[in-house]
This record gives sequence, structure tokens and C-alpha cells, in this order.
Amino acid sequence: MDRRDFVKLGAAISGTLVAARAAGQALPSQARPLPAKPGPFPGGQVRVVTPNGATLPMKEKDGLKIGHLVAMPVDHTFAPGLEGACWGYNGRVHGPTIEVVEGDRARFYVTNRLPEPTTVHWHGIILPNGMDGVAGLTQRPIMPRETHMYEFTFDKPGTFMYHPHFDEMTQMALGMVGMIVVHPKKPKGPRVDRDFALITHEWAIRAGMRRPDPNEMKDFNVLTFNAKAFPGTEPLVVGKGERVRIRLGNLSAMDHHPIHLHGLSFEVVGTDGGDIPVSARVPETTVLVPTGSVRVIEFVPTESGDWAMHCHMTHHIMNQMGHGMGVIVGANAAKIDARVQQLVPGYMTMGHTGMGDMAEMKMPAPKNSIPMVGGKGPFSSIDMGGMFTILKVRDNPESEDGSGWYSHPKGSVADKADAAMMQADGVDPDVKF
Repeated sequence: MDRRDFVKLGAAISGTLVAARAAGQALPSQARPLPAKPGPFPGGQVRVVTPNGATLPMKEKDGLKIGHLVAMPVDHTFAPGLEGACWGYNGRVHGPTIEVVEGDRARFYVTNRLPEPTTVHWHGIILPNGMDGVAGLTQRPIMPRETHMYEFTFDKPGTFMYHPHFDEMTQMALGMVGMIVVHPKKPKGPRVDRDFALITHEWAIRAGMRRPDPNEMKDFNVLTFNAKAFPGTEPLVVGKGERVRIRLGNLSAMDHHPIHLHGLSFEVVGTDGGDIPVSARVPETTVLVPTGSVRVIEFVPTESGDWAMHCHMTHHIMNQMGHGMGVIVGANAAKIDARVQQLVPGYMTMGHTGMGDMAEMKMPAPKNSIPMVGGKGPFSSIDMGGMFTILKVRDNPESEDGSGWYSHPKGSVADKADAAMMQADGVDPDVKF
């Protein structure tokens, strides 16, 4: 069931559903930089965190790093209420992040437990042609129950991805993608305190179904960060004054994603092609991540709080909502409701006043679907879903697990205006235009 189908079904039940500062800049005086926390990689580079995800374990033997990817069916939860029959690696969707250091020589065993052949393409990695993972062109496909071996050296630092190149439309549509991070042997620029990896992805999952539709070419209704739709996304907890890096990879089937962060500006410091020279960086608040590409951003948050981070395409922050119907915003549905309620008690036409509060209406919905589902916020429900998560900027991030809400200082929350104050300021809420 796509969004249009869901609208039709929903109508039968309840009526019409309408559904810092940039890198290198000085921090402002109010920011309180925390001591940089050196990590285990050269120059104290910190480990990459993959929210809702994992890092691939790598063994070391005779100067080689050895990893094992198992392509397999996976039962996956996108968010509470929506389960999927997906494909992934090592029992998860998406696959684990591969994290190595420039110059590392790695050997990857790839075992195929799918019902069809597969390969692994190391997207953006410069390597010997026979290791590039394109079925038919550079290698024989990995048949079901076979294990193939790839071995190459990560000569170039940066952020990359991996995915199949056999029946990629099906295999990627079902979730078979992952990130690769190659730390530089000699890092340049200021050391970051937090380093995150996020993959954007899009899925076509008809309400009531579990299998994503790999044949869909444009009507995607579940949009995710690291295969999770809000409210299933894990927040990113960072410290005020810390330098933060987010690596955004996009292996969506068709759509680019303009990712917007609230409460700060950032610089795009790299792509999967390499670092962007400092002289070419400009401050941004939204970065377009084209499909098949990586964008790496860095910033230093100066304002504490719970800040939204999301794709700016409005249908990409919805969960299986309806579209493609006539506009009924502003329509008087009283007569329609009265007549239909004779047949369907409790019927209520939805969408004629907009749909921002539908998440709180507890409308009945098909099984295994999350239409109108947002997340619970500290003031009301957050009426967004899909490709949405929260950046939590804290004074003491080490004591936060991401489950608590920001405690706003008194007088710092927008609220109902005082009538006397409006009068004193010459503001007339009944002004005519």
C-alpha cells in the first residue's frame, strides 16, 4: 500500500486522511570549550559513532585487518509499530560501519546467505579493478552459500560507503548498504571531539506489509537515518563548545536529501572525493546530499538545547502519510461528518484544518504502519517523523544518554504573549490588512 492506497483505506475507517561557527573560526566568548578527548586513532582521532548502528569488528593478523560481512535477510524495526522484512549485513540494517586507518591493508570475507547472488562494491575506494565488486564486469557473482574474499589497501583517507552491485535495485532497496571511514595517518586541522556516521535512505513500504517494495521508483513513504524513522532515531549527544563532525552518506534509490540543522551553522569539509580546501568552505545550515554521495560537515555548537536535524523535503519528515488527493484545507466538513456518522459512528473528516495535530488524535491505522506518528516532546507531540533526529547539545554530554530533554532557563521559551506588554509595544493582534 502506498500513500495513495493508505488514504483510501483510512477513509473507509475514519474519513479522508490528509494526510559557531564554521571550522577554523574563533569561538564566541560565551562558549566554553571542553577539553578535547583523544581517541585511539593517529593524532588522537576519536572513534566514529553510528547512531542506531554498529562498527564492524576487525581482527589483526600478519599486518592485515580482517573483517567478515554476511549478506542475509534481517527482521528490522524502523520505529515502534513498523517492522520490515529486509536484507542487510551481519544481522542488521544497515550494515556495520567499517573503520580503518589510511594505509591499512584489509581482507574482507563476504558470505552470501541471500536467496540470490550478490557482490560488495567499495564505493569511493580506489583499489585494484578486480576488487571493485561489479558483478560480471570485475568479478563472478557470489552465489548463495558461497564466501568470496576481497583484499586491498585503503590508500586514501575519507568517508566512503559499500553496497552490492548485483541486482542493486532490489538489494539496496531492502537495506544492503553501509559506511566506510578511513582515518588519515596524519590528520589535518583541529581535532574533533565527536564523530558520527549517518546514512540517509528511502523505502517503499505499503501499510500492513513488511517487505519494502524494490520496484518503486518515486513514491517512497519511509525515510530514514541509519535505517530508523523518527521517533525510532537515536539522538546525537554533543557538548557545547565541542567540535563535531557528521558524515552523511546517501544511498537512497532516487532522492537527494537537503539535511538541515537547527541552532548552528557548519562547513562542508569533505565529500567521498576528498577534503574541501579551507579556502573553498562557506558557512551553511543546510547541505544537499546527492544520492550516491557523501558530505562531511563540521561545526562547534555554542547554544545548548535540543535541536532538530532533518531532511528539508516536507514529505521526507512524514511517516506513511497520504498525498495525491484534492485540497480540503478550509472546507466545512460539518455536513459531511453528520451524514457519514450515521453509517460510521465517530467519523471525522481530517485535514480540513491542516494535519499538524493528527499524531495526538490516535486514529486507527492498518497493522504494521506508522501513519501520523511523530514523537513525544517536552511541550507536545513532535509532528514529524521519517528522516528526523535530534542534536542534543549539553554542558556535560558524558552524563547524558540522550533520553532526557533540555531544561530551558526561565524566560527563554517562546510562549503566549502578555496583552499588556503587546499594548505597551504597540502590537495590535486584531490589526487589519
